[in-house]
Amino acid sequence: MNFSNKTIGFAMTGSHCTHDEVLPQMERMVKYGARVIPILSQTVAMVDSRFGTAEYWKKKVYEISGEKPLTTIPEVEPLGPSGLLDCLVIAPCTGNTLARLANALTDGPVLMAAKAQMRNHRPVVLAISTNDALGLNAANIAKLLAAKDIYFVPFGQDNPQQKPKSMVAQMELIPETCLSAINGQQIQPLVVEKYRTLTS
Repeated sequence: MNFSNKTIGFAMTGSHCTHDEVLPQMERMVKYGARVIPILSQTVAMVDSRFGTAEYWKKKVYEISGEKPLTTIPEVEPLGPSGLLDCLVIAPCTGNTLARLANALTDGPVLMAAKAQMRNHRPVVLAISTNDALGLNAANIAKLLAAKDIYFVPFGQDNPQQKPKSMVAQMELIPETCLSAINGQQIQPLVVEKYRTLTS
């Protein structure tokens, strides 16, 4: 995989439990030659959780990317006029972020980055992690599937028995999905089987 001469915006939102799955993909993209610009939602930048403090995550993304994470709307807004990003990936992309993006709400740095990217008709890649993908957010996923310049990391149900409406992206496919999106193609298959518990 070759990301030489590519600048990737890597936006993280508040599905803290998946951050450890996501960061190795940021590392892979740097390894493959990308300049990675980290963008953190207000939740990631400010909220401490049992998965780590806000300062811990900010330090980790800086160590991986070598870039100071962008955490405010004013910091992110110039991405549009500058046309800096070849691709923006939102990983993890929560149901809250999905709903706002699908309904054109721009109230934080990650959504501003997506708006800036879409104004330039450049790809936005979503790696979803939401408990209601097959619930109320199904309508928002459908709307974004039909939207121009939006691509999805392949996703599937992660715990059908205990959380039957939950779906999570195969985070290990983030780099491959971004490369396909830069070339104007949705990686396939889109809906995949993540986990299956066999019952007798």
